[in-house]
Amino acid sequence: MNLEEYKGVYVFAQQVDNEISGIAFELLGKAKDLAKDLNTDVTAVLLGSGVKELADQLAEYGADKVIVVDDPELKDYRTEPYAHALSSVINKYKPEIMLVGATAIGRDLGPRVSARVATGLTADCTVLEIGDFPLQAVPGQEQLHNQLLMTRPAFGGNTIATIACPYNRPQMATVRAGVMQKIDPIKGAKANVEEFNPGFTPDNKYVEILDIVKSVAETVDIMDAKILVSGGRGVGSPENFKILEDLAEVLGGTVSCSRAVVDSGWKPKDLQVGQTGKTVRPNVYFAIGISGAIQHVAGMEESDIIVAINKDADAPIFDVADYGVVGDLNKIVPKLTEALKAEIAAAKA
Repeated sequence: MNLEEYKGVYVFAQQVDNEISGIAFELLGKAKDLAKDLNTDVTAVLLGSGVKELADQLAEYGADKVIVVDDPELKDYRTEPYAHALSSVINKYKPEIMLVGATAIGRDLGPRVSARVATGLTADCTVLEIGDFPLQAVPGQEQLHNQLLMTRPAFGGNTIATIACPYNRPQMATVRAGVMQKIDPIKGAKANVEEFNPGFTPDNKYVEILDIVKSVAETVDIMDAKILVSGGRGVGSPENFKILEDLAEVLGGTVSCSRAVVDSGWKPKDLQVGQTGKTVRPNVYFAIGISGAIQHVAGMEESDIIVAINKDADAPIFDVADYGVVGDLNKIVPKLTEALKAEIAAAKA
């Protein structure tokens, strides 16, 4: 493998039902940073059927070029045709870096593609940067520059691993949703589109989709919420979440929770924040009755303002909180709710 042939930062622009997923815009934002360090360009790879008109959206969020693979076989996600399409793009265009969102689709697609193009893949990354490998110079070993350093929690979130892929290309990573920031859209940007189709020959590995049943979510996606009122095991019971719901209602926010709450069966998995849940970045995050284990903090530490309420003054959550209140949440939260109600009523009067 001639590593010098591989150039550019590429992003798999996931779309479902001809609507680009938010993770694609987040990855383009990160790709711009990486490309700047490498003095190269950002390319989005858009797979689907009848999706060419979506290319300009990708240009608005930072794509210098968009490679479109448009074919009826790609109308709905299926492993085999999508893996064939993306691996064919990689083999033809030879990107130096290939980023994929760590969604249900990305977690299925990424490893299969990396195996087909004979490279490694680091899953569920939370930090990506360009640097040297090894991180510290080792006597007698060449230190390689301009490598993609991929960081992810390991061993259940108890340690942080930084991984490189110095001898194979592309350097591939799947990236958790919510951890990278998309750029402010460039209004009116037009995509430089290149169409490519490797050809599809359906065989016995092509799954036939008989029906698609869409679930109807009754709750707001916590990743989109501007204010989150999050509860942990310290809340005490599922019934006690009512005081958190009251606070969230006053603030126009959404209730979320820690893994311990989900494991106890108090709240559904969709509301879980943390390494094994969702990564959130609200304007205000209330951590109520949450101790602040590293797995939870990894999912909310980028919040603009963090308010912690916990009876344990030594709880790790206070290390990341902007404001901390030590005391009984059963007394503090209702008083806070009433104070906010009064403040809002006074403002409207």
